[in-house]
Amino acid sequence: MRASHVKRAFKYRFYPTDAQAAELSRTFGCVRKVYNLALAARTQAWARQERVNYNQTSAMLTDWKKTGELAYLNDVSSVPLQQALRHLQVAFTNFFAKRARYPRFKSRKKSRRSAEYTTSAFRFRDGKLTLAKMAEPLDIVWSRPLPQGAAPSTVTVSQDAAGRWYVSLLCEDPSVQPLPATDAAIGIDAGLDHLLTLSTGEKISNPRHERRDRARLAKAQRRLARKAKGDGANRAKARLKVARVCARIADRRRDHLHKLTTRLVRENQTIVIEDLAVRNMVKNGSLARAISDAAWSQLRGMLEYKAQWYGREVIAVDRWFPSSKLCSACGRLQQKMPLHIRTWTCDCGTTHDRDVNAAKNILAVGLTASVCGAGVRPQRKTPGGQSATKQKPLQREP
Repeated sequence: MRASHVKRAFKYRFYPTDAQAAELSRTFGCVRKVYNLALAARTQAWARQERVNYNQTSAMLTDWKKTGELAYLNDVSSVPLQQALRHLQVAFTNFFAKRARYPRFKSRKKSRRSAEYTTSAFRFRDGKLTLAKMAEPLDIVWSRPLPQGAAPSTVTVSQDAAGRWYVSLLCEDPSVQPLPATDAAIGIDAGLDHLLTLSTGEKISNPRHERRDRARLAKAQRRLARKAKGDGANRAKARLKVARVCARIADRRRDHLHKLTTRLVRENQTIVIEDLAVRNMVKNGSLARAISDAAWSQLRGMLEYKAQWYGREVIAVDRWFPSSKLCSACGRLQQKMPLHIRTWTCDCGTTHDRDVNAAKNILAVGLTASVCGAGVRPQRKTPGGQSATKQKPLQREP
């Protein structure tokens, strides 16, 4: 049963004072230290064929604080440290459920700098947020209002590689409600020349955000490569310039994907996509950069959680389904379909645009699998009947 209210994170940028920045930096370091200590303890216990859970690591944290070497853990709020142990517990739960890899140690230079506070470690009153161990509220830029009467349950403070500070407030958003049901359904074929091709024939161009800033990024990276390795100030400045260019690219890409996925979810009741193995596809050296810039995995993630919010359905078609080689009119399967062929004519006389035909096939097989419970990969040879693709006729516009 769908919850009446959706818990949603509202992220804002803020500008800390020098004292607040120093306190948060200490907290980030302590969170990383506690996470790594607990991960090492659990790994060593596992080697001895012993299990260590969250409660045991919490007791370890109490003992660590009493030692002279780790006494500095008492200087920051204890809540983010406890939350780090909970995050580690979730990581192990996902690992044992085979949903993720074995947890890795956090790096001082590469890992995300963040700390999570629960209600006992912050005060939110009259639009002002004050964290534990701080005397003044954070200077937050309220770019959009919080829901009326919102009471944040957790607050996450983070600093990205470009040096920007963000605070994320998790609270219930009563404005997120299921949209009115509609009969509209759409199939989506992802690509590089066009980011998406829809079964309606519409093609959405690929903005190629990384290509637009490629020269600027390469220049910044060359300057960084010339700096002596270490913790020098000049290298830190050069690294920051590279991070700012990357952040600009990522911000534009995320904004475009948010607008695109919101539109698709609002207009369609059912959205059928391909279950692409992006992790394997980026191993292609000639296409890795373009595939990464397209951000297909991020787009799918946005579609899935927004569809859950608004009462829509997202269906993923098997990645081996030959959507490009199958005629959407008669169901005939072509033997070969090289990538350079963008338009082809079937033996039945129908001329297809490669991407539009693929999107139509994806829609048809997705609806078939959803309604009939059939497999989404048709038989290569059908001696005595039709494939699953043709069990449900494709809806055509009059």
